[in-house]
Amino acid sequence: MSVSTAASAQTICAPLPVLGRDVTVPLVTGGEVTYAALDYAASAPALQRVWDDVAAYAPYYGSVHRGAGYLSQLSTDLFENARRTVAEFLDCRSDDHLVFTRSTTDSLNLLARALPAGCQVFVFETEHHASLLPWQDAHVTYLDAPRTPQQAVSTLERALAGRDPYGPTLVCVTGASNVTGELWPVRELAAAAHAHGARIVLDAAQLAPHHPVSVRDLDVDWVAFSGHKLYAPFGSGVLAGRADWLRAAEPYLAGGGASRKVTRREDGGVDVEWHDTAARHEAGSPNVIGAYSIASACKALTEAGFDTLVGREQQLLARVRAGLAEVPEVRILSLFGDDAPRVGVFSFVVDGWNSSHFAAALSAEYGIGVRDGLFCAHPLVRTLLGTAPHTQGECGAPESAPGEKSLNAIRLSFGAGTPDEHLDRFITAVKELVHNGAKWKYHTENGRCVPAI
Repeated sequence: MSVSTAASAQTICAPLPVLGRDVTVPLVTGGEVTYAALDYAASAPALQRVWDDVAAYAPYYGSVHRGAGYLSQLSTDLFENARRTVAEFLDCRSDDHLVFTRSTTDSLNLLARALPAGCQVFVFETEHHASLLPWQDAHVTYLDAPRTPQQAVSTLERALAGRDPYGPTLVCVTGASNVTGELWPVRELAAAAHAHGARIVLDAAQLAPHHPVSVRDLDVDWVAFSGHKLYAPFGSGVLAGRADWLRAAEPYLAGGGASRKVTRREDGGVDVEWHDTAARHEAGSPNVIGAYSIASACKALTEAGFDTLVGREQQLLARVRAGLAEVPEVRILSLFGDDAPRVGVFSFVVDGWNSSHFAAALSAEYGIGVRDGLFCAHPLVRTLLGTAPHTQGECGAPESAPGEKSLNAIRLSFGAGTPDEHLDRFITAVKELVHNGAKWKYHTENGRCVPAI
């Protein structure tokens, strides 16, 4: 399919309304253009529905679990109803706990604090740092990047078979890569983990905004995700799953809300009885607006119909890939191969271009926002770029000038709120930059490639 044919094809539904869809930004070459937000994998724009729900509630905001007044009771009901809504969205089991956190990173660090003594953790090197790094206090085994879904399962099975079989064990795996967008065989990995007496936690930060996530169907023990990638702002996240390890662990934070009863001892000390519900790990005044925004986003995605949203996203993926296929200088990065199922996330490099330079030109000359760097998944990107494991790199742009070879890539990501036109503009921009070069001069400033003004 040529890009002209792809561009004229109609997607199966309209994009969901999001904030910022009409924002204009200046171009370094003059004039303004509607901003094309193609960095959903970092933070997706808030759904208009979410913003409207939060705005309607805001005048009634009150302290949660802290007062007898009407607004406090209303806010408490809203907060706990949000918990139930998100649990339904995830198809949680009846005895699962759902803890509201700040983010996926916070959720996985909470779980890391709740690991039983002597727990062994197995994690692929392909994980985002949020799920690669929290396990430092456990005995961690880092598994090499697999090159097929089947190899991922067999690699895990071999590793689990060779471990000490008597201690507690946790496997951490992503649902969809934040670098390549490729879907991981979560159900098969969960089956392998359970067959060897291990538990499994799913990092669904990139999966939940694009696909339904069922704790029951995938048979995972825990799932973690972030609101800001699910079209919900206000810095909130979720950890949902088995209650026993969470109930047995010391509270993630000590303070009000986590404690059921606090008494002074005769020796002057303090005795604390902690909650054994999700509140055990939600000390302090909770982010009720953040929790409510996640619940609102869950409702909006469910009502829109995931089948329809997934179908549209796959059409857009095909559209972009057809356009980029006409540019041989573009190489899309992949672990599992070009035909691997993926969500609306992929990374690429362009022959002859520093990736930061290319991303800067997309922004400054076309009003297109993408991400460049190592995407907080350094080992994975190094593997995909074929560099040595010890090679230095940063999450952002490297200290290199336009035109120099760079240890980083460009990531395009989109979702339910992306207009077709934004992707058509992206394809056109890539072709023009590759064939004609940048119209402006750029230099590195404070670690970022920027237009020379």
